[in-house]
Amino acid sequence: MAASSSAPTAPQSLRTNSPSLFLKKSKSFQLRFPSSFSSSRFQLRVECSSTAAAAAERYSDEAAATVDEEMDKIRRLQNGSDVRGVALDGEKGRLVDLTPPAVEAIAESFGEWVAGELEKESGAAAAAVRVSLGRDPRISGPALSAAVFAGLGRAGCEVFDMGLATTPACFMSTLLPPFMFDASMMMTASHLPYTRNGLKFFTKKGGLTSPQVEEICDRAARKYANRLAKVSTALRVLPKKVDFMSAYAEHLRNIIKQRVNHPLHYDTPLQGFQIIVNAGNGSGGFFTWDVLDKVGADTFGSLHLNPDGMFPNHIPNPEDKIAMSMTQSAVLQNNADLGIVFDTDVDRSGVVDKHGNPINGDRLIALMSAVVLKEHPDTTIVTDARTSTALTRFITDRGGRHCLYRVGYRNVIDKGVHLNEDGIEAHLMMETSGHGALKENHFLDDGAYMVVKIIIEMVRMKLEGSEEGIGSLIKDLEEPLESVELRMNIQSELRFAKAKAVEIIEEFKNYVEEGRLEGWEMDSCGDCWVSEGCLVDSNDTPAAIDALMYRAKVSEAEKGEHGWMHLRQSIHNPNIAVNLQSTIPGGCQSMTIALRDKFLVASGFDKILDISEIDKYARNGRL
Repeated sequence: MAASSSAPTAPQSLRTNSPSLFLKKSKSFQLRFPSSFSSSRFQLRVECSSTAAAAAERYSDEAAATVDEEMDKIRRLQNGSDVRGVALDGEKGRLVDLTPPAVEAIAESFGEWVAGELEKESGAAAAAVRVSLGRDPRISGPALSAAVFAGLGRAGCEVFDMGLATTPACFMSTLLPPFMFDASMMMTASHLPYTRNGLKFFTKKGGLTSPQVEEICDRAARKYANRLAKVSTALRVLPKKVDFMSAYAEHLRNIIKQRVNHPLHYDTPLQGFQIIVNAGNGSGGFFTWDVLDKVGADTFGSLHLNPDGMFPNHIPNPEDKIAMSMTQSAVLQNNADLGIVFDTDVDRSGVVDKHGNPINGDRLIALMSAVVLKEHPDTTIVTDARTSTALTRFITDRGGRHCLYRVGYRNVIDKGVHLNEDGIEAHLMMETSGHGALKENHFLDDGAYMVVKIIIEMVRMKLEGSEEGIGSLIKDLEEPLESVELRMNIQSELRFAKAKAVEIIEEFKNYVEEGRLEGWEMDSCGDCWVSEGCLVDSNDTPAAIDALMYRAKVSEAEKGEHGWMHLRQSIHNPNIAVNLQSTIPGGCQSMTIALRDKFLVASGFDKILDISEIDKYARNGRL
């Protein structure tokens, strides 16, 4: 085998000493590899038989396919603006894909990306980039943390280990002195099972966007495919342990004290209030002993404060029925003033009022809207497009404006940022999942900060003589008569599922616009330049679309407009979520029947989708 002198030598793993390659009849060809495999292309002039040449070409194709598949493993870990994957065995039908080598490649790529961004800003090569890492208590955290440290070390970063932390604290570690790191990473998979884990990324400007994370994952995919080796066992730079959570807790305490400004006991403004915290064995226990207790609150009766990465009591999630039910019971048993439910990494929260009423979803958005509109009349509230028409009325009745936008907390927050940049004041951005961000808090979705706002309002109401509690702020919020979420699993290989979902959802839009679903119309939100089913920005700077989704409002001749349906591509799993709400009895069922008969069956998509949930609800009107 003779290689061109101008071309690089093939790696040892791709060479062959087979004598069958040296036969009389010769043929020349190029052995090509994806550009991702190396910074250059191997150009090999091979003299061999036609049969051997064909075999070598097949090997080239197989090698390229193998490398592409390895790269796709990293790309598929992207989950919108996060990275998420399976870190431990134990999930039926799911293989471990968030491995230490994958995490190392992603961390290295993030470190390089941050250094590049700092260089663009300053016009000069950045000094050692300082990056912090926090994690929730998942049992895969220590091993994957070592991979992060190794990757950041490869990128030449100075690394700081925050240990057990919250997602909002990681971002704040880039802003609060004396820490003020250049960037931060949080290792968490939020409310997902203990077998999962993931990464979130921050700079001083906030959380990274989906396109930025895609760029990092593309870079990491190339590293991973080229390396295909175990994670580095020796850390180039040992991480420095820092206690940021104490500083972050002090920051929250100071906000409570300053804004309540209690006339009798400034340092203990929560004296006389009992507050139950359910941390779900995640990272939120600090809020009890390091925030509430130190400003005078009685937290007796709080639940699941100790971190436990197996989450033995319930899923740490303010939307989880068990979590909310246990908190309701604790509030009532202890005659408490407020209950709080955090998710694992405390970027989401929900509350329970003094009467044991759960406040999450639309109710939590309404509560925060009531608080914010007192401070900022006429402001725009940005939410995802799964909220009710009753919530829109609640906001507009109080002088606010409601902007419906794409599902995904990063989408909702970024929309608020863009509206403010375009001169439209938006002080609150919230998703129905409990992610809530405020302009006054760096547009950060911080479950603890949101609860602090609610607590401050609760104390103010008491000082003004009200005994009703915070639940009274939403007493006139109407509930939708019917609200349902259904799922349709995509029956294809995982790597093709995203493309299939896009095809199906785009065709749904076509059916609506072409009038093939009678009485259905794509929804819009003109005040904030959102059209085509609350999906597409119609202004001069539209945001990139990370997952396809459309919302259609539904009317009938006799009943008028009575509901809406929202189809969206899941970025977590290979399925399509279908959300419906109606103001009339049987409205959701009639919409489901129309979706099945006039779209899914008519289009033939019922052949590639598992529509068993759709069928069951269409037949029975219940799941």
